[in-house]
Amino acid sequence: MLVAGAAAFLPPHAGKALSTPRHVSSSHSVSSSPSVSSSYSVPYIADAPIGQVSVSTAFRLPPSAFDHLIEEAAAEYGLDPVLVRAVIATESAFDPMAVSQAGAQGLMQLMPALAEELGVADPFDPRENIMAGTRYLSALLDDNDGDVPLALASYNAGPGNVALYHGIPPFPETHRYVQTITRLVARERADTPEQ
Repeated sequence: MLVAGAAAFLPPHAGKALSTPRHVSSSHSVSSSPSVSSSYSVPYIADAPIGQVSVSTAFRLPPSAFDHLIEEAAAEYGLDPVLVRAVIATESAFDPMAVSQAGAQGLMQLMPALAEELGVADPFDPRENIMAGTRYLSALLDDNDGDVPLALASYNAGPGNVALYHGIPPFPETHRYVQTITRLVARERADTPEQ
């Protein structure tokens, strides 16, 4: 009986009205003790399940919703949170469900093989994604002796391409990527008063 009662309160999805609802009247006893009973009427029961799923971008968490995770990851891996925030802004525009055409996933756009290598169970989980992406960015900075533009180029184009070209690869996308993040970091640092 719980199923019929639960179905009675489900709204039609996607603005579609149900086909002619059936009205069901029933006198079932619902009691919390043997001496208490009540009758109820179920307004309608759907002829078929209404199990549609729609995805909407109408509701998105603000970027500040991830600040605590960014701060935690940056502290854990010794990075500037401003840099991590700029990478996330550029990679996914703070959309934890983002998937690129190449298949990169989540806030920091981890490729599935890299996510697996970093031990990420769910690349769409903001905490897992930010922690793994920050750890990877920290490793790239170490590999490039702290050179931020080279580490960013490695994050975007892959460390193999940076090694192959002995610097930032000649890919327009990678040059835009490095410039965009560099500008975002400079802007945020200029907007943040010294503490």
